[in-house]
Amino acid sequence: MVKTKKETSKETKEKKREVKKENKEKELKRKESEEKVKEKEKKKKGKEVLLVPLEDYIKAAVHLGTRAITPNMRQYVYRRKADSIAVLNTKKIDEKIEIAANFLAQYEPEQITVCCKRDAGHKALEAFGEATGTRIFTRYSAGGITNPVFEKFFEPKVLFIIDPWLDKNVLQDAVKIQIPIVALCDTNNVTSFIDVIVPCNNKSVKSIGLVLYIIAKLYLEKRGMKQQLKKLKSKDFYQFEEEEKIKKEEIRKKEKSEIREMITRVRGISKQKFLSR
Repeated sequence: MVKTKKETSKETKEKKREVKKENKEKELKRKESEEKVKEKEKKKKGKEVLLVPLEDYIKAAVHLGTRAITPNMRQYVYRRKADSIAVLNTKKIDEKIEIAANFLAQYEPEQITVCCKRDAGHKALEAFGEATGTRIFTRYSAGGITNPVFEKFFEPKVLFIIDPWLDKNVLQDAVKIQIPIVALCDTNNVTSFIDVIVPCNNKSVKSIGLVLYIIAKLYLEKRGMKQQLKKLKSKDFYQFEEEEKIKKEEIRKKEKSEIREMITRVRGISKQKFLSR
């Protein structure tokens, strides 16, 4: 049977469509394979995958935990050092920091309350509050978010704490009013009632500073707060040299006091010998 011109042109069009479809599918597969290759290369390099260079995490000792490891925190521990200090998995730290920032970015700054009783985190806490506009506390009065009669009563939508143990008063109140809780947790912390855990060293000035800086940066990016992002500076949160200076100063003071004690002791012995003559 001889085909008409219409039928022939129709078949030609269908073939062209099929060819186009096949080409599109091939192009998609090619792109997917390229992306997979790139992702593998990134994973090999390591540095590109993390939010900050691995060296920064190590310098700030973000990955160093304590000798105690609670059952809740065992999943984040990579190994133990020779002195039994737990070493946290930096990849998991990095992932959890991003999750925490994304979670906080769902809320307006005035809906977030950040608490840090530990002195080591006060500088970073102030910088975080100034950068993001969130409410911050170094000392929380019990009943502040649960008692409407309280003079300084306020109602946060989410709580962000630096240490579940030291910040336990505000943690307990947050549990009572059933608001989500984000917390930096060290290997010795119990994570009951914590909704978003950020495993890290929550005792060091540099570690707390670096983690809060990254979260602040991601929060501002996600919220589209460009002006605040331009003003954001890591030195306001932490300085790698600062803690070293403090340690050197403490060593210097200790050495001075030891020298004084030695001089006093020598003088005392000399006096006794003189009197015994």
